[in-house]
Amino acid sequence: MSARDRIRAVAETLRDPRSVNWISEQADAAWSTTNEELQDLVDQGQLRRVEAGETTRYQPDYTRLLFEEIRTLIEENAREELRNELAAITEEIEAWQATYDVETWEGLERSLADGDLTSGEIRERRDVITRWEENLEDRRLIKHALALYSDVEAAREQMTDYSSPRRQ
Repeated sequence: MSARDRIRAVAETLRDPRSVNWISEQADAAWSTTNEELQDLVDQGQLRRVEAGETTRYQPDYTRLLFEEIRTLIEENAREELRNELAAITEEIEAWQATYDVETWEGLERSLADGDLTSGEIRERRDVITRWEENLEDRRLIKHALALYSDVEAAREQMTDYSSPRRQ
């Protein structure tokens, strides 16, 4: 993997704004190469530059990532598949609510402090909390995808219409 590939790999996994120095160290790449590559990623709209005092930091363009994820859901799934997944997520959350007698993952998290739980029960609840949080994020994305599904289909059809030969 080249230095530029390593820099891109690090940049794609950023969760917090990071400096050129930090990214350079993580990618094991020269500062100048890292700085150039980060500027290219900013120019391409993949990263955003954030000024933090006298330090410049870089972070993903979260808006772009959100829309790319929604677009991928729409392109890779039929509307009915998204509806089915939404129903499955809801059923799983409802099952956890009934099993643990809580309404939210936060309620389940508070139950970890119960002195009566075994280490296995605590581990199980921690796993459920993680899956619950992931399900809520997936549900949010699926709802967005379903809300935009018709618009994206129409835009795709319009692109197809423009690319096909015109009839006279």
